[in-house]
Amino acid sequence: MDHIAILDKKRKLLSKIISGEKTIESRWYQTKRTPWHNIKSGDTIYFKDAGEFVTVKAKVKEVLFFDDLNKEKVLKILRKYGRAIGMETLKYTSYYEKKKYCILIFLEDVQEIKPFDIDKTGFGNACAWMTIKNVKDIII
Repeated sequence: MDHIAILDKKRKLLSKIISGEKTIESRWYQTKRTPWHNIKSGDTIYFKDAGEFVTVKAKVKEVLFFDDLNKEKVLKILRKYGRAIGMETLKYTSYYEKKKYCILIFLEDVQEIKPFDIDKTGFGNACAWMTIKNVKDIII
């Protein structure tokens, strides 16, 4: 499977992935949504900043799924993995209060690639993660 991860440009996460400072991509959700149990070791993730072209790809080394999150579980995840996720603060904030699910995706073989654009038709304007059989199917 291929995946497109759309990142918040303001947080400069893409440059942290490229530099190796960020080795884990995390997704925090209120409900189960892609890529919950829809991503596995060996899959490829293509990364892009919101509103920009896809410019980076990485292989999935390992995936961890956490559910029934509460303050204690969130803090444990942040303490153990926060730096590798690229978190600026390892404190429990209001952002996590309604989050019930967390996915940690360990990255390897990160590469900058020739930029390309994608067609998000059918995935929703605000989607931040897309799972597809082959990325070639959505390249514009």
